Amino acid sequence: MQRKTRFSLFSLSQILLMVIAFSSCKNAATVPASFTDSSEAYDIYPDYKEVTIPCNIAPLNFSIQVEAEDYVTRITSGSEETVIGGQDVQIDPEAWEALKTASPKLTVEIYTLSQGVWKRHKPFTINVVQDKIDPYITYRLISPSYVTYESLTLNQRCIENFDEQVIYSNMINTDERDGQCINCHTSQNGNPERTHFHVRQHKGGTVISYDGNVQKIDMKVDGTISAGVYPAWHPTADLIAYSVNRTGQTFHTYDVQKIEVQDTYSDLTLYDIKKNEVMTLECDTNDLDCFPAWDNEGKYLYYCSAHYEMSDSSQAKNKEMDLIENYKKVHYNLYRRSFDIKKMQFGPRELVYDCADTCSATLPRISPDGRYLLFTRGDFGVFHIWHSSADLYLMDLKTHQTRCASEVNSPEVESYHTWSTNGKWIVFSSRRHDGNFTRPFFAYFKADGTFTKPFELPMEDPRAHLTFLRSYNVPEFLTGPITVNTREIARVVAGDSIKATKSSHSAPAGTITDATTAASPKAN
Repeated sequence: MQRKTRFSLFSLSQILLMVIAFSSCKNAATVPASFTDSSEAYDIYPDYKEVTIPCNIAPLNFSIQVEAEDYVTRITSGSEETVIGGQDVQIDPEAWEALKTASPKLTVEIYTLSQGVWKRHKPFTINVVQDKIDPYITYRLISPSYVTYESLTLNQRCIENFDEQVIYSNMINTDERDGQCINCHTSQNGNPERTHFHVRQHKGGTVISYDGNVQKIDMKVDGTISAGVYPAWHPTADLIAYSVNRTGQTFHTYDVQKIEVQDTYSDLTLYDIKKNEVMTLECDTNDLDCFPAWDNEGKYLYYCSAHYEMSDSSQAKNKEMDLIENYKKVHYNLYRRSFDIKKMQFGPRELVYDCADTCSATLPRISPDGRYLLFTRGDFGVFHIWHSSADLYLMDLKTHQTRCASEVNSPEVESYHTWSTNGKWIVFSSRRHDGNFTRPFFAYFKADGTFTKPFELPMEDPRAHLTFLRSYNVPEFLTGPITVNTREIARVVAGDSIKATKSSHSAPAGTITDATTAASPKAN
């Protein structure tokens, strides 16, 4: 009996070794000895042809979008070479590192076998630069539904490899009766030790992780529309600017674009982390202020704003209904306000980009060197993630020249964007594949103020995004991993919120004075 048991275990181990050996060599291949060169166009997914990548990115695995009987891919760089068989090209990480190190240019040759004849398709190159990208991004994974948020996660992904972790899931502290929404993760200058996100509805509050201390704050104070919504960490101080918003969704029957997300009221506030105080800013009650962003020195607060008054005050309807009926007439301009950190005072607003009622500009983001302003421009409104007209635009703050960043845009949505901490890369959301699901794309920012061709977030399985039924929402760079564990965050979320107080620096609502920038460009 004992001998029989040993024989069974030995047989099982042999089988396992055979499986491992087969798995390790299943993509082993050799370049065909004879072939014909083909000039036929072909696609790969993701499209990594002629892209520029950082030296610390994960392997660019891809799938060959050609019907054939067999496939061989050869990647060369200097004296290094790797040959991979199969339609799905999954590059060994060690081979990938050797290829990136050997030369700044990788050449990819694809061979396909059809009707017994091998073809070599036109090679393409991948350029490698030594300007590194921040190694992590965070994002929210959300179903592309207008009403469903039963299962949301905040995740972090190391883009130097394929490791992904859940930071927090809204399923941890909810049940069938009490729903909970969580929004996207942001940080101070990409610092993983200083991060925050919002919890809505059940056990709501703003979760701030600051140098190892995690707290949940209730930022709703007297005179504010809501608690903090869209945040902007000050680059050096213990301050976070927010827009406070009353937001609603409208659904359309005839419009191809079925949903419109609008603010009916919105203002700006400033939260002092150390003092736990909320400062309200003086503003015009007819202005819709949203999406704050600091400049690189924290001396200016940029934001978008639309001035909207009732179309006919004599009619018996409220502002919400008026906005719903006139949603395509709402256009946001870009403004900024100076900030004196010693006095904790903001100056009058200055017009930065004038849409002239022909378009709408949102999501201003200043490059780390303070030279460039990247923003999203669409036909109307503020929530461009649903607008197919949304594109990225770039303004040179030195010359005030603005242009469409056509090299990174597509016919579908380009929206939320963030600069890397060294200013050499951007990550942005795009729905270019199908118009439904947002995926993160990266692009290199060159010294001449232009971007290279964007490339999609690399995945271990190159077909993963073709069947992944969730959108990546608000991608942000991090310089390292978040170390606060999920259980600690869940404990804080389950507890009571700490009530913030109103700052003595707060200003009453009222009409502000414009100090319009003379060089502010107008939309074409």
